[in-house]
This record gives sequence, structure tokens and C-alpha cells, in this order.
Amino acid sequence: MSTRKVRDKWRSKVWYIVQAPPYFGNVELGAIPADAPEKLIGRVVETTLYDITGDFSHQYLKLYFQITSVEGKTAYTIFKGHEYARDYLRSLVRRRTTKVDGIFNVTTKDGYQFRVSVCAFTISRIKTSMEHAIRMIMEKIVREKSAALNMDQFVQEMVLGKIASDIYNEAKKIAPLRHVGVRKSKLLTQVVQQQLQELVNKS
Repeated sequence: MSTRKVRDKWRSKVWYIVQAPPYFGNVELGAIPADAPEKLIGRVVETTLYDITGDFSHQYLKLYFQITSVEGKTAYTIFKGHEYARDYLRSLVRRRTTKVDGIFNVTTKDGYQFRVSVCAFTISRIKTSMEHAIRMIMEKIVREKSAALNMDQFVQEMVLGKIASDIYNEAKKIAPLRHVGVRKSKLLTQVVQQQLQELVNKS
């Protein structure tokens, strides 16, 4: 391909500002070039919680947002999921301690389905029965929260540490803990929205 063709191809592209959802303060996540706005739909943008809050202690948390619509030069997004940075997760592991993992599929009050992965790190090695008790607390709190909260509230409590804090306060009664966190989440489906759309299409 000639240099001129490459230059023309880039000249035809327009830069669109990608914006976080309102529950993340409509923060600008960056700019993406595209030669047609519809080509941006479905694209996933990666950032960190630090880029949104400006708090350096949030650098370890990666966030993913998916573009759902474009108006003018602005691309709007929905929260798609998050995860701990690999190096941070590795730094939490210690010898002669126990890591308790729990993975739960839950649905928010307004019908969004998430897969939520919670982790807890103990100060010393614990019995299997204690691991099981901690995992039960994780599941209870994650399910109660998802049932009571809308998607935007649930995502905020999950990413900003409220859910982890609630789990920690309950689980520390079972065993001394060094760290509790929601290490990963993934948006699976938007059940209610899909059903409503199907009803609209039928009517």
C-alpha cells in the first residue's frame, strides 16, 4: 500500500471522545479514531480506576467499558467488568497463608447479570471448614447486594470496595484476614433490557 493511501485512510477517520457512564462521573476515557461512528459500537476500552478517581492507590484496578452508542463526537459506554492487575494479585500471595476464592453469578435489581470473583487472604493457614464458612459469607453478601441494588449502585459498591469491606467485617469473625476484595467482575447479560426490547418488537 502506498504512503498516500495510508495517509488518505487516516484523513478519513474522525476522533471520538469516549465517555464513562454517569455512575463514573462521565469522565473522559480517551479518544478513538473511526471512519464511521457505527464501527465504534461494541468496542471495549480499558482504563484504571486511578484514571477516573485520580487516587494513586486505585492504580491496581483495571476497568473495562463497552461503547453502546455514539452521538456527535461522543461515544457513550456501559461498565463491562473489572479485574486486579496481575502484578498486584501476585503481590498478595504469601507462604503459609490461605487464599479463599468465591465465584458467583448474580443478577442486579434491574436485571443485569454479573459474574463476580471475590478473594480473601488470611494471615495464617486456616482449616477447610473455615474456608467454607468465609466463602458462604462472600456469597451471602454478594447475592444480598445484587438483589437490593441497581446495576450502577452495585458496580460502584463493587469497584470502590464497599462490598469487600462488608465481607471483611463479617469474615474476620471466622479468621484473621489480611485482604478481601472483588478481584474480578464481568457483565454477562442485560436480561430485562433484552426482554423489554423483544416485547417492543412484537407489539
